[in-house]
Amino acid sequence: MPDLSTTYLGLKLKNPLVASASPLSKKVEMAKRLEDAGVAAIVMYSLFEEQIIHESLELDHFLTHGADSFAEAMSYLPDTGEYSMAPDRYLKNVEGLKKALHIPVIGSLNGVSKGGWTRYAKQIQDAGADALELNLYYVATDPELTAQELESAQVELVAEVKSAIQIPLAVKLSPFITALPNFAKRIVAAGADGLVLFNRFYQPDFNLDELDIVHSLDLSASTELRLPLRWISILHGKINADFALTSGVHTPEDVLKAMMAGAKVAMMASHLLHHGEGAVFNLLRELEIWMNTREYHSIQQMQGSMSQKSVKEPAAFERANYMKVLNSFKA
Repeated sequence: MPDLSTTYLGLKLKNPLVASASPLSKKVEMAKRLEDAGVAAIVMYSLFEEQIIHESLELDHFLTHGADSFAEAMSYLPDTGEYSMAPDRYLKNVEGLKKALHIPVIGSLNGVSKGGWTRYAKQIQDAGADALELNLYYVATDPELTAQELESAQVELVAEVKSAIQIPLAVKLSPFITALPNFAKRIVAAGADGLVLFNRFYQPDFNLDELDIVHSLDLSASTELRLPLRWISILHGKINADFALTSGVHTPEDVLKAMMAGAKVAMMASHLLHHGEGAVFNLLRELEIWMNTREYHSIQQMQGSMSQKSVKEPAAFERANYMKVLNSFKA
């Protein structure tokens, strides 16, 4: 039987399947079912900077530059519904999951600015979280805010959060960065132990009958795997951090591709929301069958084997492949 174990953020995991931040971690019973099905770790549902600031009636300067900014928020200042969780309740939920589960529990903070709210990083640690994921999802809408200013503010935020905790820190990035390798390097230098690629931007739509803005949650598909797959392949071996691939993980092949690109774990939420925890057992079984058939002895054996530094045609990840793809189309 092949060895599916891996390490992520210094945590020893029985396999590379991690449940990413979603409503699935809101209830202990659901999280327990995911653990029993074979998930190796769970990332907690996010605690949003807006929730903390809104609760104390303190608005930070940088939040005035964005609108509908955060990946798991259904509105700018969420106050009701499944995506709302007050800070105290969130910390109790961390404690509850740690008591009920034997797998690692990773807390999740979603924010973009420095400030008093970052003390919750330490409180999440003190509640028992094994690691923390900081989600930097942000939409810059102010023409006066430069990329340099925004990126520097995010680097400073990572440094501030890291200084407050002793547990490992992963940072979830947006793909919309002009020079992603340099930004990733700065984020790691500021203290990040891991990088999660990428946030999924939930885009607003228009209701033409009501002339109103509509927010809807569209779950991912396997085709979305290509963007994080490409960038993890490029960054593997260049950035000294553990990579987690998220967005588009639905099949055993998706997990295998993530590992070969250089990821330590493959995170999924949409597939679990679609099919429930039973999908985990089937996915892991098919993963073992594939590895046995092709004589792979371990997950670690394949990690990074198809990264840019390992393949025969490194330019396939860059612009050189652009014309080749376009010319492959047959009218």
